[in-house]
Amino acid sequence: MAFGWIDEQARARRRAGLVRVLRPRPAQSPLLDLASNDYLGLARHPEVAEGAARAARTWGGGATGSRLVTGTTELHTALERELADFCGFEAALVLSSGYAANLAAVTSLAPYGSLVVSDAQNHASLIDGCRLARGTTQVVAHAEPDAVRKALATHDGPAIAVSDTVFSVDGDAAPLTALAEACRERRAGLVVDDAHGLGVLGPGGRGAPHAAGLAGRDDVVATVTLSKSLGAQGGAVLGPARVIDHLVNTARTFVFDTGLAPAAAGAALAALTLLRREPERAARARAVAADLHTRLTAAGLWAVRPDAAVVSVRADSPEEAVRWAAACRTAGLSVGCFRPPSVPDGVSRLRLTGRADLSGSDIERAVRVIGETRP
Repeated sequence: MAFGWIDEQARARRRAGLVRVLRPRPAQSPLLDLASNDYLGLARHPEVAEGAARAARTWGGGATGSRLVTGTTELHTALERELADFCGFEAALVLSSGYAANLAAVTSLAPYGSLVVSDAQNHASLIDGCRLARGTTQVVAHAEPDAVRKALATHDGPAIAVSDTVFSVDGDAAPLTALAEACRERRAGLVVDDAHGLGVLGPGGRGAPHAAGLAGRDDVVATVTLSKSLGAQGGAVLGPARVIDHLVNTARTFVFDTGLAPAAAGAALAALTLLRREPERAARARAVAADLHTRLTAAGLWAVRPDAAVVSVRADSPEEAVRWAAACRTAGLSVGCFRPPSVPDGVSRLRLTGRADLSGSDIERAVRVIGETRP
């Protein structure tokens, strides 16, 4: 039977407690949301929604083609200028998703004969970029600049180190300054995924590279997503103009993909405008995450101290994590449930996000529900 092997894989997932299902949500969910990556609470903000609607009314529902053919609008160009200026880089290139941005950056900057040094806990999109790149990939210990330095020392050709700035599972931050020093010693480039840093870290949410003093350097490239703090959709690569020009000509996820929908570009541009006006949202997201951590640990739960807006709470098994998340949902709280293979260390956990629009009573309620529903 064609695809008969799928049935055995499905049985294996059920035995391991790793079955995943889609749960459509209504437009107005009654659940308190600590599962989404809407760190600044902008996804439903009236100005962001109007930015999307206005762009759709002006440009239509889709970009109509690859950005090199018909898919680049004045809106895309304005968004790129705003992103580069806000984050402190020379230029930017907008793509259809953060995933596509990571594939573009890694594959285009790792040609034949190059070395890619990748952190062991990098996001799947960076890992897939390494797999698709024509260079050789060496995976090194998590958040260990000396391991990066040693790996780079084994190679004489072009090289890049690749890392998340804030790791998506536990929310810990990469040692960016030390990583940049290790790369500069070997004349290697540094490519960082700031998906969970943009809007949360740095002055006014300008991101982890800006906070570390790395934005605008000629050997640093950053990727971002527009779907988390900015409440929209899409991704971008930020870096020196010559790097961005190189991606325009070589990045397959840019050249052969339909451009980002105008509505998403309009929403992201409106969110950036709002964030410039209300920079305190970034500090508030960090404060909420810190408060969640303090209260959860005080309640006797094993929670990871957040470096940005992600807080994870360890579970004893995949099955426990699933039951725990389901019990939270029944009690009116939506939390993330991370299990293998989504977690690089194989440890299941609940994943919470500290959103800037959560109130003190929201935080208190969330901690109470998590504590009361633990299996």
